[in-house]
Amino acid sequence: MNNSDYPEVGELVVGEVDEIADFGVFVDLEAYDSRGLAHISEVASGWIKNVRDHAREGETVVAKVLDIDTDSQQIDLSLKDVNEHQRKETIQIWKNEQKADNWMEIALGEDVDDDIYQTVANGLLAEYDTLYEAFEEAAIHGMDAVEDTDLGDEHAEAIVQTARENVSVPYVTVTGYVDLECPAPDGVDEVKEALQAAEGNGEVPPEVELEVSYVGSPEYRINVQAPDYKTAESELEASAERATEVIEAADGEGEYHRERREDDE
Repeated sequence: MNNSDYPEVGELVVGEVDEIADFGVFVDLEAYDSRGLAHISEVASGWIKNVRDHAREGETVVAKVLDIDTDSQQIDLSLKDVNEHQRKETIQIWKNEQKADNWMEIALGEDVDDDIYQTVANGLLAEYDTLYEAFEEAAIHGMDAVEDTDLGDEHAEAIVQTARENVSVPYVTVTGYVDLECPAPDGVDEVKEALQAAEGNGEVPPEVELEVSYVGSPEYRINVQAPDYKTAESELEASAERATEVIEAADGEGEYHRERREDDE
């Protein structure tokens, strides 16, 4: 929610048409706890015979703020000055912020105190442009995404958990490492077999990209791209587990770890 009573002149705002009069359209600007008016001349281009041909009550619209008179508490809006690209982009941003507000309630509880909500929100907004961006980054990078914020551990963990359970991102990339060693005479072949197992032997889901590469003996990097964090993490761990099982079956040793060994830098 926006704490300001009024938007800025020139700003694109989202609202709901709550009344239609012969002289224009009234728009409820919920984010500002205000109401604006688009005069009939600003509803659509050209001559307008009936305002209701161009707007309907309950409709969500995007309007441009033309002028604000704080003394009379009047906000002048224009619907015709918003092109289709601006409308779609503004609606998408608005929808994203609606989602982020819902995620905040999931993370902090529906009955969260307003002061706590604002403190957490301000902590995220100090690092990110929007709450939606903060949740998206938390879904991808986990606790690393919130380590530079002022959030306490409890709130940070709640944000990350909520993000990972609710945020869908175009794709995420996760990386892990597995150490493979086999002292047997045919140890090299056993390692190769373990790497083939790590790559999935053709069983990796089609929406997942998995690549295994050599880092430095005995360390191998596993890189996974997937549509969401849960899938990526699951496939990463499964890949390392497959490789470890194969190498251990050959009396070798396998160890999975998320960070690259420092002495290999």
